[in-house]
Amino acid sequence: MFRKLGNLLLVFIIGAVLFSSCQYEKLLKSTDYQMKYDKALEYYEKEDYEHAIGLLEQLNPVLKATEKADTVLYYLSNSYFEQTDYILAEHHYKQFYNTFGNHEWAEEAEFKRAYCNYKLSPRPQLDQSYTKKAINQFQLFINRHPNSPKAQESRELISKLRDKLAKKAYNAAKLYYDMKDYKAAIVALENCLKRFPNTSHREELRYLVLRSKFYLASNSIKEKKKERYQSTLDEYYTFENEFPKSEYQENVNTIYKRTQQYLEN
Repeated sequence: MFRKLGNLLLVFIIGAVLFSSCQYEKLLKSTDYQMKYDKALEYYEKEDYEHAIGLLEQLNPVLKATEKADTVLYYLSNSYFEQTDYILAEHHYKQFYNTFGNHEWAEEAEFKRAYCNYKLSPRPQLDQSYTKKAINQFQLFINRHPNSPKAQESRELISKLRDKLAKKAYNAAKLYYDMKDYKAAIVALENCLKRFPNTSHREELRYLVLRSKFYLASNSIKEKKKERYQSTLDEYYTFENEFPKSEYQENVNTIYKRTQQYLEN
């Protein structure tokens, strides 16, 4: 008996799904744009973004010059955003801001456009085009809306994105260090510090500069050793001044002692 009821329930569910699908297909083919608009909003409110997108994409060009155009485009943007299709969401948010720059939703659209690129930003090892786009867009948002509740969040997200760029630069610089090309490593590491002075990797970067200078001095010809050990000593004082309680303290002290031994002889 229970098996029969289960089978009947399954048949009912499948039938309901098929009926709903047929109704939606008919709706897509319909030329009743008011009905499409009402149903699109209904799907959107129910968080059925997939079905909402199908109708809103059809309505967007048709209702472009009407009083419904802003709602259609904004809801379409949000639907793609909720579906995590950040490329299309960003495209439509840009359209919305360019078309309705003075609208009450314009500020939110501009922020979400930047946020889409933030979500598209990949891990540091990959191309960082989206990261740079997001930084520029968040900064533009801050400039235009300095008193917005989203301004502080934008600053925090910029900091995270810049840290990702710093990590990429750090990885490139460390590659020279790992290859024992200490001269090139020093240049690359110091450039990274100049570009990203507030990076969370700052301590490690300064430590690698110190080690690179020490190894460069150790492996130098006699005529250049003193000058390069002196540069190592200067770097040691710079490091100690900035990170007096470093996790690298034991190795830093060893570098200092060996450097002093050479310079005192």
